[in-house]
Amino acid sequence: MALTCDKLFDRMDTGRPENASGGYYSTSFRAMGTACRVIYSANRPASADQFRKAILRWLAEFEAQYSRYLEDSLISEINRSAGADWVDIDEELESMFQLCDWYHWRTDGIFDPSTLPLIKLWDYQAECPIVPHDASIQRAVNLVNWRLVKRERGKVKLPHEGMAIDIGGIGKEYAVDRVLAMAQDRGIRDILINFGQDLRCYGSPPEGGFWRVGLEHPQDPGKCWAGISLHDRAVATSGDYHRHFELGGKRYGHILDPRTGYPVSHDGRAVSVIAPTCTEAGILATTAFILGPFEGLAFLESCHQAEASVWTGHYQTQTRRFSHYVL
Repeated sequence: MALTCDKLFDRMDTGRPENASGGYYSTSFRAMGTACRVIYSANRPASADQFRKAILRWLAEFEAQYSRYLEDSLISEINRSAGADWVDIDEELESMFQLCDWYHWRTDGIFDPSTLPLIKLWDYQAECPIVPHDASIQRAVNLVNWRLVKRERGKVKLPHEGMAIDIGGIGKEYAVDRVLAMAQDRGIRDILINFGQDLRCYGSPPEGGFWRVGLEHPQDPGKCWAGISLHDRAVATSGDYHRHFELGGKRYGHILDPRTGYPVSHDGRAVSVIAPTCTEAGILATTAFILGPFEGLAFLESCHQAEASVWTGHYQTQTRRFSHYVL
């Protein structure tokens, strides 16, 4: 894994951070399959570069250890051992699994890290995507149940052959939160972390005040429908307006409902959630998107300290206090 980690670090490392203005620095790179950017304050260029390297080194180790796409990752080892052996896990994955326990309960099972059998079945990256047979979908659904995953302190076991986990539903957002913790450990007071439009910020931008973030318009991608101002908050968006395919006159988005095994089929297009952490914002956004516009909005209204915007193909609605963040 060390060799994989070094290769990932070299791929991410694009040079020294750019001096943004007034003691702020910016670094951009690709990690976890997405574009990433971090803007932060530092008292001198050397400190800024040290923090940049620390971010990249941690992300390289994180991806090498927990990506399902890498054969020598810990996640891949767990999946290969399904139905057979226990696998030792580290404290980082133990912490993520504890978060998975909480959000699996909080979302009544809609957030489920064991959905990989379904994800593999619905291949959206194929040149000509197909709709799987009902029988294949049902077999995959029968393998999806986070509550069946056996856990003891420092080890895990998937009890049935064919079961598989993927932390993609929590990993990117968890990484955003960890980078903020790294910044705070180093005394960095001002930072904006953006990993594939999942963001968390703290302190102030170079111009002062709150950080200002644009929300992409799901009916006009590439353009913003609103700007929001944030301090010590995160925002994440879940939607299928970028990734979907049409077959036989029916639209199939990339977000799957683990309860049915099929992509969500309602009129929803995107849900943006503002919450105290990026992990929470991301999971709540995806859960609400799966539930659908009406049930999803009601679910979000019940979530303490979370506010949200819900877009369908015909209208946009919000939780009661979402407008307090809009510029």
